[in-house]
Amino acid sequence: MSTDASGTTADLADPADPVRLAAWAAGAGLLDAGTVLTVRRLSGGASNLTYRVTGGGRDWVLRRPPARGALPTAHDMAREFRVQAALAGSGVPVARMAALCEDAAVLGAPFYLMERLDGVFHTDAAQVAALPPAVAREAGLALARTLAALHRVDPQDVGLGDMVRAEPYLSRQLRRWRGQWDRTGLDEAPGLDGLLRDLGSAIPAAGPQGIVHGDYNFGNVMYRSGAPAEVRAVLDWELSTVGDPAADLGQLLAYWGPAGRLLNAHRGGHLPDANPALPSRAELVDAYEETGGTPVRELAYYERFAVVKLAVICAGALARAKAPEPERVRRTVGLVRDLAGIAGKIA
Repeated sequence: MSTDASGTTADLADPADPVRLAAWAAGAGLLDAGTVLTVRRLSGGASNLTYRVTGGGRDWVLRRPPARGALPTAHDMAREFRVQAALAGSGVPVARMAALCEDAAVLGAPFYLMERLDGVFHTDAAQVAALPPAVAREAGLALARTLAALHRVDPQDVGLGDMVRAEPYLSRQLRRWRGQWDRTGLDEAPGLDGLLRDLGSAIPAAGPQGIVHGDYNFGNVMYRSGAPAEVRAVLDWELSTVGDPAADLGQLLAYWGPAGRLLNAHRGGHLPDANPALPSRAELVDAYEETGGTPVRELAYYERFAVVKLAVICAGALARAKAPEPERVRRTVGLVRDLAGIAGKIA
C-alpha cells in the first residue's frame, strides 16, 4: 500500500509524530479513526531512523531517513520497501511490509511501516563469546547460507526485473562512491583516490545479475529468540539493488576480516574474534557456494571494493556532521586512512 508522492517537504519537530502518523494510517485504512499511537525510538539504525509504533492492536516498526543530512540516493524508502515486499514468499527471511508513504508532508520525509519481529542480534562481542560452540558455528554458516538464498532469487521472478540496468553494477557503484568521496572534501587520505582509480581500471567481467543487499553482515541479520542459530529476518535494505551478487560476499568478508576488526575496536571487539567456533572466512565462502550462491571469481577485488566503500561511508558521516568535535575528526580521519591501508593490502 502506498500513498502518492506530492513533492511536498516539511520541517517537523518530531520525525515520527504519533498524531500525524495516526491520521495518515487511518486515512490509508490501516487504523480506525481516533486510534492513539505510541511511538518510541529504537536503538541502532545508524543511517535511517527506526521507531516502534503500537496502538489499535498494531505493532509496527517505522523506518524513515534522518531529519537532516539525508542523501536521497542513500535513503530511498520506496526501494527499500519494494525489495522486501518482493522477497516475501521467496524463501529469503524478511519482515512483512505493512505500508509505504511517499508523501513527505506527513512526517517530513517518506517512510514505511513493517511488522515488528521478536529476535536477537549477534552484535555484541561478549554475547557472541558466550554462545555454545555449535550454536556459534551454525549461526555463522546460516549467515552465508541466507546470503546464498537471496542470490538464488531471480529478480524477474519477483517483479524486480525493471531494476536491472544496462550499465554494469560496479561501474555505477564506483561512480557513486567516487562522487561521495569527492563531496567529503577530505584530503587527509590520498590513498583512497588511488584505490578508487585502480578499482575502476580493473572491473571484473559482469556475471549474472541478482538482488544485492548492499550491507550484508551480522548487524543486519536477526536470529530467532530461543533458536539463535536460525535466521529470523534480514533487515536494513537501504543499499539494496539489482547488480553483482559477489559484492555482498565481498562485503561480508570485509566485515569478517581486518576492516571489521578495525571498525569494531571501539564497540567491544571484533565478533569473529570473540568465539573461535565461528566459521573462518574460507568456510563462509564454502557454505555460500555449496548452498547455491553465485560462484565468485576475483573475490579479492570485491572485498577491496567493500573496504573502500566503508571508508567513504565513514568519511561521509564526518563531512555531514555539524561542527564535529576535534577528537571525532582525528579519530575518523585515522579510521579512513587505516581502511584505505587495509584495502591496499587485499590481494
